[in-house]
Amino acid sequence: LTQSHIRARIPHPAQCAVLELDTLDVSGEGADNPAIPVHGDNLVYVIYTSGSTGKPKGVGMRHRSLRNRLVWMQQAHGLVAGDVILQKTPFSFDVSVWEFFWPLMNGARLAVAAPGDHRDPARLIELIRRYAVTTIHFVPSMLQNFISGDDTQTCTTLRRVLCSGEALPMELQRKILRQFHWAKLFNLYGPTEAAIDVTQWACKNDALDSVAIGQPISDTKTCILDTDLNLVPQGVAGELYLGGVGLARGYLNRRGLTAERFVADPFDEKGGRLYRTGDLARWRRDGQIEYLGRLDNQIKVRGFRIELGEIEAQLILQPGVREAVVVARRGTGGTRLMAYVSAHAGKRLDISVLREALSKTLPHYMIPSAIMMLDSLPLSPNGKVDRRMLPKPEVANIGRYEAPQGEMEEVVATIWADVLGIGQVGRNDNFFALGGHSLAILQVQQKLEQILSIALPLRLYFENPQLIDIVRVLQEKRSLVPEKSAELRGIAHLLDLLES
Repeated sequence: LTQSHIRARIPHPAQCAVLELDTLDVSGEGADNPAIPVHGDNLVYVIYTSGSTGKPKGVGMRHRSLRNRLVWMQQAHGLVAGDVILQKTPFSFDVSVWEFFWPLMNGARLAVAAPGDHRDPARLIELIRRYAVTTIHFVPSMLQNFISGDDTQTCTTLRRVLCSGEALPMELQRKILRQFHWAKLFNLYGPTEAAIDVTQWACKNDALDSVAIGQPISDTKTCILDTDLNLVPQGVAGELYLGGVGLARGYLNRRGLTAERFVADPFDEKGGRLYRTGDLARWRRDGQIEYLGRLDNQIKVRGFRIELGEIEAQLILQPGVREAVVVARRGTGGTRLMAYVSAHAGKRLDISVLREALSKTLPHYMIPSAIMMLDSLPLSPNGKVDRRMLPKPEVANIGRYEAPQGEMEEVVATIWADVLGIGQVGRNDNFFALGGHSLAILQVQQKLEQILSIALPLRLYFENPQLIDIVRVLQEKRSLVPEKSAELRGIAHLLDLLES
């Protein structure tokens, strides 16, 4: 313990050895450094990351892996005595390791932010100005918040802005290069299992739609492979595998998981290992690696395999969109795609315009059932988007809600609500905007034929997705005898029929 008064807060202090550093008397001990050999394969730290099963994984990093990473960073960026790095990342995340040790290894200065300062743009600006910070790291989500704050133009001492942890949007790259034209922007990529970062891209303005993650750093191997561990051609997506000095020893006390994620390198006769990142990537024409998203974000909706990152990338490309995340939510109507977006400062987003833009670049089954506007996306303590904190949306009505009018509109609205598993349907609502799809239309067609005795071609349901339009078509084709009209006045009876 660095502070002895904390001892009282230990649940069972008698069951473990406690060393109180502030009261420790070492006057009788030798003054020489302990002669304890440290080898490159010894553990230097263990950092826990979240696991898909809910059980955190302790990543055991080796001395040689960390040293390789820090030596490369100095060779690539060349810190000097006049540089100041702002240490603001919580120490439970691996970026904090280079924030601490890179400046100390090379005679630069370290400015330490208080806990929580990394979330406060105004506080960060104050620290940058006070300590003349030259080098700073951001997760892109946090960088977006930072540049939205006041007085960022006063941070003229910045020379390097390093990004990692999430995909860096092209629009954000352009904004940083324009707003901080005196500084260099770098996009880095790497999992905790491979010594913080394994690739780097020096950002620049170009005509491409996405920001590369660059090429591997020194003594690092990157392979993009298919499901049979074959190398994929340029431009073809595959899983990104990593090898070289930077790999961790494995997961602490998790031999099975280590064997699953750290596999034998099929291209190394000396018995090397590769780490399966679970990330989708491809080689660009210019020889750089492009990050495409997580493989575990690949889902199936109504038999279609969907990469959520692809939808997010298209949303980010739309004018005015600052952040975007897409999730799949299961409900009574099946699995639906839900998108959450936030706008750039001073911009207003029209959901119908976004939906129309997506329809021009994505197939219909990849269009989100709902697009929800948020002031900003919720972030986890390390600055990444926290999908668990996203609000559960009610499938939104597009435009102003207007209650159904007349018996036929009430019947159709009730059937739509039942099939789609939502609580309220208005006469101006669009079936597809409410989360409808081809299978759901089949259910609507069958129920309407059963209850109203009106047979319509499936084509007409697609051509008339708005409730008032399909009701007009139904009324034109109506074949009910007058006695049937009395049944339609009893919506409670209709609900009984639907439930049965």
